[in-house]
This record gives sequence, structure tokens and C-alpha cells, in this order.
Amino acid sequence: MTRTVEYRQGDTVLEGYLAYDDAIAGKRPGVLVVHEWTGLGEYVRKRAVQLARLGYVAFCADIYGKGVRPKTPAEAGREAGKYRSDRQLLRARAGAGLDALRKDPRVDPARIAAIGYCFGGTAVLELARSGAQLNGVVSFHGGLDTQNPADGKNIRTRVLVLHGADDPRVPQQQVAAFQEEMRQGDVDWQMVFYGGAVHSFSNPESGSDPSRGAAYNEQADRRSWEAMKSFFTEIFAGKR
Repeated sequence: MTRTVEYRQGDTVLEGYLAYDDAIAGKRPGVLVVHEWTGLGEYVRKRAVQLARLGYVAFCADIYGKGVRPKTPAEAGREAGKYRSDRQLLRARAGAGLDALRKDPRVDPARIAAIGYCFGGTAVLELARSGAQLNGVVSFHGGLDTQNPADGKNIRTRVLVLHGADDPRVPQQQVAAFQEEMRQGDVDWQMVFYGGAVHSFSNPESGSDPSRGAAYNEQADRRSWEAMKSFFTEIFAGKR
């Protein structure tokens, strides 16, 4: 079952996307899904359906707002830039999505994770840095930088970062700074690198030319999804 869900962050109307299997009785873990810089579109909706088929309740957060769906890279860059430069707003928008998911009657509020792709990877890491109560967060080829590295000490959840080893959009200095942030925060974290993979490796719409800096990599896509599934089994104690 899938449907759109209208909710709010302050005075801003947001429109998320819910997916679940209505054949499952009782409460189950929930997974918040945060979109790429292009906004809530078909790609993350498909991921939500995949998660629902695994037995989770999946909710795609809408960071940008109802009807705000960039149509060009330039528009996407401008919209994403608003939140990259205002991490408190990014955290608030991600937190509003988390609250909407937690309120769903099918969700066990004690078993919730958040995953994000590219821009969404940055968003779920910022959500963790806000001190949000979660079982785990997963970043797929997300940005790792933050305006407040000391906030790593607020993280109360487990962290899994799935990263293209050759991603030119996330320089090695950013990777090293993130790892140091995790160490200083005494976070339970993991980071998996996929050889030959660049940015946006999990999305078939990214094309097939790694020299452009963003390209689909079928092997990295498959391996990263399996890594997420294994992580969920661990953080949810094998219960679905």
C-alpha cells in the first residue's frame, strides 16, 4: 500500500510518501527515507516500496516542501544549497519526517532507522547529529561534512556510511574529518567503500560514465543494499 501524506514543519506544508505491506499484522520497524537533491521523486518512492516488501513501514520525507520539485540541475543546486547552508533547518525538516513516521499506527516507535541518498545522506547524518532517537542511520553516497563537527558527540544511534571509493564530490579531507568526528564522539559507526564507484552509484538514472563524477554501479548498488539489510537485522535485533 502506498499513499501521499501531508504534514508540517512549522508553517511549511510538506508532502511525504508512505509505503507498507497491509498483509502484515501488528507494529513493525519504520524506516525514514530522505531524497536526493532533486527532491522527493520516483527513485526514493521505489526504495520505499522495496523496504515495505521487506516488512518495514517506509516514509519518504519531503525536505523541500509540497510542490517544490526541482526540474533542472541548476534548480536542484539552488534548493539543496538552502539546506546545506542552514543545517538547523535541514535537521528540523528531517525531524518533521521522523515525527510523521513515528506517529503511524503500524510503526513500533522503539524501532526506527533513517536512510538517505546523496543530499539525503547528509540529511540523515545531520538528523543523527541533532541527537534524534533512532536505532540507526544509513548514508548512501552522501555528503559527510557538517558545520558543527562537535555535534558528533550528540549522536545516540549507530551509523553506517556506504561510500564510493572514487567519489570526487566528497574529497578525502571530508572523509578523514568525518571519521575523526565519529571517533571524537565515541559513535558506533561503520564505513564501507566500494571500489570503482563514484557519486550516486545506487541510482540507475545516474548514467554509466564514471568520468562525469556520478554514475550507476550495479555491483555497488547491490552490495550496499545488502549491507543496509544486514545492518537493519542487527539494530532491530532480527525482528521485523
